[in-house]
Amino acid sequence: MFEPFSDGYYLGELYVEPHDGDRAVIQQADHEAVNKQLYADNEGLERLDAPLVMKLDTAHFPVGGDEGVPSGTLAVPSELLAEQTASAREVFLADRERAMELLRYAGWEPTAGT
Repeated sequence: MFEPFSDGYYLGELYVEPHDGDRAVIQQADHEAVNKQLYADNEGLERLDAPLVMKLDTAHFPVGGDEGVPSGTLAVPSELLAEQTASAREVFLADRERAMELLRYAGWEPTAGT
């Protein structure tokens, strides 16, 4: 789904669509798979529900999982999108270290084990 792009980011293509929710979401199974593939360090018990951090256009935002979103789709609150039409788009995904840095900057603190 995502390939290495640069120091700190992966690049992928997702179907991006606006939605009425208050946070960006992808399909729950996709979220867990990306968390496991790119954020896990394979040391003991790890949580797979930590937010992913994606960048679309110039905005960074946390992304959670949601069973109601189709696989391969990123549903984004309308106010974060410059273009309101659904389309396939290139999306950047922050790597583990960059994501934690961005999340902490935004006030998110991981619980024990992350």
